[in-house]
Amino acid sequence: MEDYLSGDEDIYSSDQEDSLEGLENEESDSRWASSTGNSCKVITKESLLVAQREELRRVMDLLSLKEHHARTLLIHYRWDLERLFAVLVEKGKACLFAEAGVTVLEEVNFGSSVSSLTAMCNICIEEVAGSDVTKMDCGHCFCNECWTEHFIVKIKEGQSKRIRCMAHKCFAICDEAVIRKLVSKRHPDLAEKFDRFLLESYIEDNKMVKWCPSTPHCGNAIRLETDDLCEVECSCGLQFCFSCLSEAHSPCSCLMWELWTKKCRDESETVNWITVHTKPCPKCHKPVEKNGGCNLVSCICGQAFCWLCGGATGRDHTWSYITGHSCGRYKEDQEKKAERAKRDLYRYMHYHNRYKAHIDSSTQESRLRDTIKEKVAILEAKESIAKDFSWITNGLYRLSRSRRALSFSYPFAYYMFGDDLFKDEMTKEEREIKQHLFEDQQQQLEANIEKLSKAFEEPFDDFKAEEIAEMRMQVINLSVVTDTLCKKMYECIETDLLGALKFSCPNIAPYKSKGIERATELNGGRSTKANNNITCQKAHDQTNGGSIELVQPSGSGTSDDSGCSSRKRRRTENSGGAFFDLNLPAELIDRN
Repeated sequence: MEDYLSGDEDIYSSDQEDSLEGLENEESDSRWASSTGNSCKVITKESLLVAQREELRRVMDLLSLKEHHARTLLIHYRWDLERLFAVLVEKGKACLFAEAGVTVLEEVNFGSSVSSLTAMCNICIEEVAGSDVTKMDCGHCFCNECWTEHFIVKIKEGQSKRIRCMAHKCFAICDEAVIRKLVSKRHPDLAEKFDRFLLESYIEDNKMVKWCPSTPHCGNAIRLETDDLCEVECSCGLQFCFSCLSEAHSPCSCLMWELWTKKCRDESETVNWITVHTKPCPKCHKPVEKNGGCNLVSCICGQAFCWLCGGATGRDHTWSYITGHSCGRYKEDQEKKAERAKRDLYRYMHYHNRYKAHIDSSTQESRLRDTIKEKVAILEAKESIAKDFSWITNGLYRLSRSRRALSFSYPFAYYMFGDDLFKDEMTKEEREIKQHLFEDQQQQLEANIEKLSKAFEEPFDDFKAEEIAEMRMQVINLSVVTDTLCKKMYECIETDLLGALKFSCPNIAPYKSKGIERATELNGGRSTKANNNITCQKAHDQTNGGSIELVQPSGSGTSDDSGCSSRKRRRTENSGGAFFDLNLPAELIDRN
């Protein structure tokens, strides 16, 4: 790989010129650092009902159902419209309804009372007035008291979303309007709880919708329009992985990040240190650290033992000999175990120290933003200098985004080239070759990130116009190069490392030049892209059976920078072709 910005004079290379082609046609966006898009939506408490009604309306229109039947279907299929429509096409409407517990009988007046003067309830075996008996859409009728008790018990047990009929071997789901009516007469609070469970089932049971994991909870949920792995930003400002709900951790996979956080959090590495630097007392078994040169060690319990073999001894000894003790025999197992623990500890410390260093640098650079804003204000007050300093904001964002990707690349490397996850996926020679390739890309990215960081630490508020112009050129070039190197590192990870695995298939969120996508407010109606995923072209219902044809788009797989892509993405001739909202040098724009 090329050594980008290896010299002060060589600012542009031909690859960088190609990567900047067409940027003059892009509009400048002052909020470039917080990219927005349509592939994820924020669902607030106010818009939750609207979002749920969207899905209900699609099923109601397609199958000509009432709302509570459509809700029963969607809850059964966990609000997965693709799965629901697939069952409809493969098995038919009758099987679809039977599996979900939906009974649609036109002649039955749902939730109606029995017209006769009295009726026998088969639950309590009592004769009650016909007005106190309710018939469900499955045809079974019982007294209102038994229905109410049944509903109250199920709601308290947390089964509000699918309350079945009380009749033996009847799997029909009860009408939610009847449940609400009967329960509210005796326990209005439980009726409200029932409504809340039905409403929140859209989030709890929907794989495309998840609560924002912010603490304290912001009350928002995020809905994806596609099922690709990605990282999102809630309107509260929290960035997180949609798959595992932990902090954004790309290029680490969710499993890698889970193992890494556990490793950093628990006492596993402390145990490794104890194994390497201490030995257990043969009497009380407490770890003892040697703090002197003599091989006769005394524990706080009073037991003396040999440091070399760990065996109990007496206290009569010299510098070279312990009376009555000989441990000249080599114990291979203990030596190998200690040596391996020591090697594993040093390897972990190598990756953790670099990960922690870049996380700390990122924290310091985020604090630097306030100082830079003050410097920009000073420059804007000078009449002799141009007023447009958006290149500083964009450069700062590029620094933050790249630094974060670099820091998480160290936990990725720890597990990618270790024995925890992919021991049998590569030979020792293949692992060494791929590790050297990846580390070369890491080093180039790190070098350019440090150059970009150093540029912002300069006292540019005292610079003259010529020096500001020179710094502007440097920041823009370093931003472009850093972004290109990030893309190449991700391409290496997705194609050469994870893409080459034979038995495992871990996925990572793709790299985006514009950063983690910020979810937009839901304003009623899915995007066109989401609606195209499942398009009903013809729905024809007949008395003895129905035929429904669904047309799904064949295009799937990789997507562009604005959407979440799959793990393996197609190589392009110009990997740096994504646009930036940076102010380009006039001479480069003229050249392009």
